[in-house]
Amino acid sequence: MKEKMRIWLTLFVIPLLLVTTIGTVPVAADSKLGIHVDGAILIDADSGKILYEENADTPLGIASMTKMMTEYLLFEAIDEGKITWEQEYKVTDYTYAISQDGRLSNVPLRADGTYTIKELYEALAIYSANAATIAIAETIAGTETAFLKLMDEKATELGLEGFKFVNSTGLNNADLQGMHPEGTGTEDENVMPAKSVAKLATRLIHDFPEVLETTQITSKVFREGTSDATKMDNWNFMLPGFNFEYEGVDGLKTGTTDFAGHCFTGTAERDGTRLIAIVMNAVDAKGVGSYKARFDATRALFDYGFSQFTEVELLPAGYEFKDQKNIAISKGKSDTAKVSLNEPIRMMIKTSEQDLYKPEVVLDESKLKDGKLEAPVEKDTVVGHVNFVKTEGTDYGYIDENQVAGEIVLTESVEKAGWFSLTLRAIGAFFVGIWDAATGFVKGLFS
Repeated sequence: MKEKMRIWLTLFVIPLLLVTTIGTVPVAADSKLGIHVDGAILIDADSGKILYEENADTPLGIASMTKMMTEYLLFEAIDEGKITWEQEYKVTDYTYAISQDGRLSNVPLRADGTYTIKELYEALAIYSANAATIAIAETIAGTETAFLKLMDEKATELGLEGFKFVNSTGLNNADLQGMHPEGTGTEDENVMPAKSVAKLATRLIHDFPEVLETTQITSKVFREGTSDATKMDNWNFMLPGFNFEYEGVDGLKTGTTDFAGHCFTGTAERDGTRLIAIVMNAVDAKGVGSYKARFDATRALFDYGFSQFTEVELLPAGYEFKDQKNIAISKGKSDTAKVSLNEPIRMMIKTSEQDLYKPEVVLDESKLKDGKLEAPVEKDTVVGHVNFVKTEGTDYGYIDENQVAGEIVLTESVEKAGWFSLTLRAIGAFFVGIWDAATGFVKGLFS
């Protein structure tokens, strides 16, 4: 009977199961998403938690995504009062020549014209206008060459790695008609890893959220009502009304050159969650780069993030760790002090994987001596932090590698003990040491 059942299962049931499960194999946690890119990353904008990445640490061409750095330095200069939105820029030979190049994304600038910084910025943010970008760089630093130094300094300050800036626009220097910044090569182009692009985009949105008010504009006329009027349709075709419209998208910056391919830094917000996705040199299944390829890849990243991740509270504020409820105190009125989590730990994770994350307490060794904290110590003093270790699969961490999930603090103050108490302790420790040495000696005689 058992043999007949086994034969029946082999001949009928198992083939049926194989047929019905074709195409329904679950995607592994760390599998690729079917996108064709040289590099990509998806992050939660608020926390910087990396939800997905592919080759995110390799420097690649960034094309006009470069302009996010120019925007950052512009907003900073406005905030510091170095320039104003109403300030007028007088066209130079350089910006005039570049603005007349019809092969590049541009708005026309008159050789004898003047333009407000606001006009130039809108042309940059909406239409990726290259001469307008150079004009902003010249306004801030005097020359584009000097502006490069500001870009490098700011990139270092923001913690970007693997970057190389050779101009303010993201164009190949060969397109700059021999007027490219001093010290750079004729064929040079800006490069940066996807992870650093994500850091830059995050800081731009966090520090200057008003950038999104402009990047979400689908179309605007430059110099409306004049003979130079130019309709500026946003190159971000994921905005409302475009072919690749995606709910919640309101930025941020496209980029395309022969060297970099089709790139995009996209951001979208839904139900209070903002994601940032970067794709670099996106192509289709046949290896052909296109606008569609970069927006399809971005859509896949957004779909993955919004559908599979949610913010979960892993630990509440005040949580006491079973293996680290106290920390040893030296020279204090108490030998120990209680510690706990200062704020709740919330993290963007797959809800199905919540149980895979285990807390790990890391004490700050720089504050300890022989494993103890020296009194006096105040309540709420930070004595360590919490990391979450994923027991299965890969956790990509944060774009800021020094970021921690939460901090461990003292829940009580400990005053320093008086000199008399400390003297008695020292005497006691002295005699304990003698006793231990003596008993050890005696034991040694009979061992």
